Amino acid sequence: MDLSSFDYPLDPALIAVEPKAKRDESRLLVYHRKRQRIEHRHFSDISEYLSPRDLLVFNNSRVFPARLYGEKKNGGKTEFLFLRPVLRPAPKQNHQTQAGFHYWEALVRGKSAPQTDLLFPEGVSGRITRDLEGGRKEVMIALSPDRYKDLFSFLEKWGEVPLPPYIVKRRNAEKVLQKTDKGRYQTVYADKWGSAAAPTAGLHFTDALIHKIKTGGTETATTTLHIGLDTFLPIRTETITEHRMHSEWIQVSSETVAKIKQARAQGGKVFAVGTTVTRALESAARGHEMPCAMEGDTDIFIKPGHVFKGIDALITNFHLPKSTLLVMIAAFAGLDTVKHIYAEAIRYQYRFYSYGDAMLIL
Repeated sequence: MDLSSFDYPLDPALIAVEPKAKRDESRLLVYHRKRQRIEHRHFSDISEYLSPRDLLVFNNSRVFPARLYGEKKNGGKTEFLFLRPVLRPAPKQNHQTQAGFHYWEALVRGKSAPQTDLLFPEGVSGRITRDLEGGRKEVMIALSPDRYKDLFSFLEKWGEVPLPPYIVKRRNAEKVLQKTDKGRYQTVYADKWGSAAAPTAGLHFTDALIHKIKTGGTETATTTLHIGLDTFLPIRTETITEHRMHSEWIQVSSETVAKIKQARAQGGKVFAVGTTVTRALESAARGHEMPCAMEGDTDIFIKPGHVFKGIDALITNFHLPKSTLLVMIAAFAGLDTVKHIYAEAIRYQYRFYSYGDAMLIL
């Protein structure tokens, strides 16, 4: 299929640059596939579409402040975007032996050659150790184990949340990053550090709403998918079949698999909270009739023609044109249906992208 099929016009004024004052005040477009009908609701109403037989699956990955500023020891400040850890042995020399050595895949602004020595806040030292694919670098940071148990704890103190580029572009320069972003660009249930971007469908849930859903008898479960910054990249090939999909680390537990089996056995639906849960469960179902326990990287590209085995309903935000996420939604609901849904969302002035409104596809 041509990539142009997944394009659509959008007034930039509909791109949400701030979250709603209250998470579940976001609007909710509900699409019923069997009846081909649209409802316009608010996210706080979502419990009305869940039954005691159903299972609601969340991505519990937590966004870490992945942007860090440092400088090269030979001069010049630079910006780093840390993506994920790289497992390899620590060096035996050139740095303090009492330090903990942490190797990460990172994007580094500007030219930086391997063996470039680095300096970070608190006098923490580091080094660009080697080049990786896609213009990325392997960066080593030496942290004292007495002060920081891992790079996450260091970034929690000194790093910044890497907001999506479309938010940064539309905000005034003096308020690109706001104090509220650190809390609001995070789901209330996130408990596993690892994502450089938020699983945005989950941003609409409050503790009170989750309690209401559970009180109503709906079972919940979690998966983990650590989101990389590749999620913001557009497809650059002329056809979607030529696109090379990025990989992300996932974990689907045996407990979650058991809950999926139970929901299906009693005639319930599996509701995926977002495209990340969808990607995790569909990856875990590859080669099987339904998801199985899995841990590791996945490079699955869900596109039209995919047979869904892991989910029955999908909660998601409105995605960028020509993105892998929009292609996934088209695979689930049908391309013509998605075009109709998006046209209606634009007509009714829904807010788009990460801080925007949501839709539920039943």
